[in-house]
Amino acid sequence: MATKYVDLSTVKFFMNAVQLVHTVLEKNTYQDHDPESVNLFLDAVKQFADKELFPYFKEMDEQPARYHKGCIEVHPQVEKMMKEGGAMGLIAAPFNYEDGGLQIPLLVNTAASYILDAANNHLPGYAGLTSGAAELIIEFGNETLKNQYTPKMLSGEWGGTMCLTEPQAGSSLSDIVTKATPDERGYYKISGQKIFISGGDHQYADNIVHLLLARIEGAPAGTKGISLFVVPKKRLDKNNKLVFNDVTTVADFQKMGQKGYCTTHLGFGDHDDCQGYLVGEANKGLHYMFLMMNGARIAVGRTASAIASGAYYASLEYANERPQGRKLASDGTKNLKQKQSLIVEHPDVRRMLLLQKAMVEGSMNLIFKAAKYHDLQHTSSEENEKHKYHSLLEMIIPVVKTYPSEAGIYSINNGLQVLGGYGFCSDFILQQYYRDIRICSIYEGTTGIQSQDLLGRKMMLNDGEGAQLLMAEITQTLNAASQIPGMEVWAKQLEEQLQRTQEVLNHLAPFAMKGDYERFLADASVFMEFFSLILVGWSWLEIGVVSKRALITGNNSHESSFYESKLDTLEYFFVYELPKTKGLAETLLHPSSVTIKKEKEFIT
Repeated sequence: MATKYVDLSTVKFFMNAVQLVHTVLEKNTYQDHDPESVNLFLDAVKQFADKELFPYFKEMDEQPARYHKGCIEVHPQVEKMMKEGGAMGLIAAPFNYEDGGLQIPLLVNTAASYILDAANNHLPGYAGLTSGAAELIIEFGNETLKNQYTPKMLSGEWGGTMCLTEPQAGSSLSDIVTKATPDERGYYKISGQKIFISGGDHQYADNIVHLLLARIEGAPAGTKGISLFVVPKKRLDKNNKLVFNDVTTVADFQKMGQKGYCTTHLGFGDHDDCQGYLVGEANKGLHYMFLMMNGARIAVGRTASAIASGAYYASLEYANERPQGRKLASDGTKNLKQKQSLIVEHPDVRRMLLLQKAMVEGSMNLIFKAAKYHDLQHTSSEENEKHKYHSLLEMIIPVVKTYPSEAGIYSINNGLQVLGGYGFCSDFILQQYYRDIRICSIYEGTTGIQSQDLLGRKMMLNDGEGAQLLMAEITQTLNAASQIPGMEVWAKQLEEQLQRTQEVLNHLAPFAMKGDYERFLADASVFMEFFSLILVGWSWLEIGVVSKRALITGNNSHESSFYESKLDTLEYFFVYELPKTKGLAETLLHPSSVTIKKEKEFIT
């Protein structure tokens, strides 16, 4: 087991110096906090993660959650996460004071959650889903629902889930059939099944509050007829006692990764006695759920990047300890009398380590930027400012979710290669990280769904207004980099990529204008990879500007080696990763439509 899983100095550097958290803390909403207090908060989170999360990471994989006698049994550290984490405010942190929260910016909360995810990605989801479910109740529920459910959810006494997926529908929410029948006593009778429900049941919560999508009888077909309900595992009776609410744990799903994070199959209303309580207005459930989706997608991207962070530091530690081979002499031979070199000295191993570092830190900074946009959207007093930051967040959110998930798999795969044969062995932790991260490209919409959202919706948002706002943000970084000696070459390279983006969009847009949306979106996933590299290149240029300025001015809060390491990793990304856009653009510009099904099918 490695001894390090995240670099706290880098987390704070990106939050404080690159994303300028003080500009968020200046808003009235967050005026009770300052950079010193939020840094102390991160210190406390790191101490909690060191003690209660990281030491149990491997054990939770070896002792997975399991279905037993109608219930799900999970590792005892789930109780620590929920109860002690709840007492620390880790569930309530981003909520307003009047709702029982700490009123901390999402940027700060994202930095804190990144630390937890990197320490042990099996545990934070229990708290995170509870927070997300409580947010839906607070945002859209009536006062009765808020008062009955959210205090115990924010304290960690009760858990929470999101119940969307059904066996016959999968990602197609238009096809859900879970039924809600109005009852004269003011509630709805719920009947149906939900699958893949993370945190759906365990022995350490007195109650689990499910936020469930269902269709009221007579509602319009498709997504326009979906409503949102609070459906607790146990309901409160007239004496305020918890009683069974006809919510049954049918089974669990045994998974290739995240084995300590239970995933359940739930049945509702098997005995015609499951009570659900409407949240907001009827038939607006999917609308409510999707208003929370940006936060959920930030969380998935954060988790993926954090898992890759743990894998990177495990790879790095191994490379710094493992002797193997010798450096080649100038004549191409090896002196066998010399002692073996540590593998970290071999250029190909260094390339793989730089790949991991570039992916982890480039995505971390982009994720923090998304959280900052979210904060500025919700705290700006001017409507045009709100609109600007909402549009910017909409533009980058598919990449924030997808790049860490997909590139993270590639990154950890390289980490396995650093360990050689040991990477394939269960005694070493890389194989667990590799299994754990695989779900992230599926959570909250698969890569294909995110890619169609990026190209089909976000790039065309308000006649391209969102894309123009994003280009303006990137241009500010380009202009800043162009003024700093040594940075101008990277600024020029990224500017060329922006021009290539315009060329690709000019090629694809006519298909949409002609109504040929199948051809327009056929290579959306290729466009996602292409555009992700450009956005992460922007993220690295932003990191580079701050790092280079610190070295030039001498106004450093870190050792020079800290900033030089960031600049070396930037160079790696621009030399090895960003040029991949050329090949991807060639595919996007090619007239081929081979992936579109023809009348005569050749895939057999």
